[in-house]
Amino acid sequence: MPRQKPLPPSKVAIGNNPERNRMHNRRVVLDAVRLHGPLGRTAIARLAHLTPQAVSNIVGELLAEGLLLERGRLRSGRGLPPIQVAVNPDGGMTVGIEIAADHLVTVLVDLTGRVRTHQTIPLEDTHPDHIIPLLKVEIDKVCNSVPGSSERLLGIGVVMPGPFEIDGMSSVGPTTLPGWSGLDASALLSAATGKPILVENDATAAAVGERLHGVARNLKNFCLVYFGAGLGLGIVTDGRPLRGAFGNAGEIGHFIVTPGGKPCACGNRGCLERYASLHTLKERMAAEGIVYQSPTDLETLHAAQHPILREWINEAAAHLSPVVGMLENLLDPESVIFGGALPDALLSDLIKALNPLPLSVASRRQRMVPRVIQGTTGLLTAALGAAALPLLETMTPKLDTAPAKASG
Repeated sequence: MPRQKPLPPSKVAIGNNPERNRMHNRRVVLDAVRLHGPLGRTAIARLAHLTPQAVSNIVGELLAEGLLLERGRLRSGRGLPPIQVAVNPDGGMTVGIEIAADHLVTVLVDLTGRVRTHQTIPLEDTHPDHIIPLLKVEIDKVCNSVPGSSERLLGIGVVMPGPFEIDGMSSVGPTTLPGWSGLDASALLSAATGKPILVENDATAAAVGERLHGVARNLKNFCLVYFGAGLGLGIVTDGRPLRGAFGNAGEIGHFIVTPGGKPCACGNRGCLERYASLHTLKERMAAEGIVYQSPTDLETLHAAQHPILREWINEAAAHLSPVVGMLENLLDPESVIFGGALPDALLSDLIKALNPLPLSVASRRQRMVPRVIQGTTGLLTAALGAAALPLLETMTPKLDTAPAKASG
């Protein structure tokens, strides 16, 4: 994946010098090296607002643990060139799993975000009794394909579509997973695999994936409109995902955009998901006798300018355009990202069809990024987001902790 343009120092998380904030400082150092590396210790200290001694101690620890590695000296100016350090790709691995309504994706990712291996299998049964034993098999498959990865496994993330535990909405309809309501998914999956597992809403995890590995690497406040079977929204504020009280923040698929409109499985009518989701597109295709088996089918239809695709793009854009303006007015993001299970070319045309976007607080002439941009993690977005969840705990600063005044 191409490197993003480096952030100015004001965009970098600031460390805390007091010893009690050591874990925060480790994350700050790792995040600085991840975004801007390879770096020398002095450069890290300047970016992180930490003392050189604090950085030297932390870098020494991270080198000893194998999370960083030395990359030689950078020759610049007089004196002894500084030793550069970079994130060690082999320092740790994470597994990400997406449990979708009709398929399961498993990815093995290293510390730099590179996918070492991945696999996708179709699902006809998403009930916990079927999924729980299947997960251990799939995790073992990807780990066995990369020797030594099991010993270096930092964690496992699992994502599934929401909403979670809402009377009348959970586990209802073709875009959700039946049988999971009332269950502690994290506890069940951890017990079955023998490893700690983090469980997250698929759209929230997709936003985390774009933040760590995709187009949002240099964004701290953004939204991601996620096209799974249904439609979700991942929200990142100050570099951290916004989950809400019960993990359901961003359930935009059930925004009512047409009062009294098409009936939705959630019990309402006129939900956004009924006009702008992959499931709705599949319904239209099925009505015309077109069988959907993989994203390649959509690519073929789109390349041929099939009228079903054109009609869906126009209708989806007509409903999504005002929603983008509403999100901007509500959350004031740096940008709104579109990503998920739609082919890149189709997503690109959908974004173009949003114009003209309505006036909002984002209607500024001078912008660092466009109001709407396309995600870069592709069809693996949700699984990469799942794999990024353990990395978020390991490498990304806890920005909800107010830093003390830094020195040095």
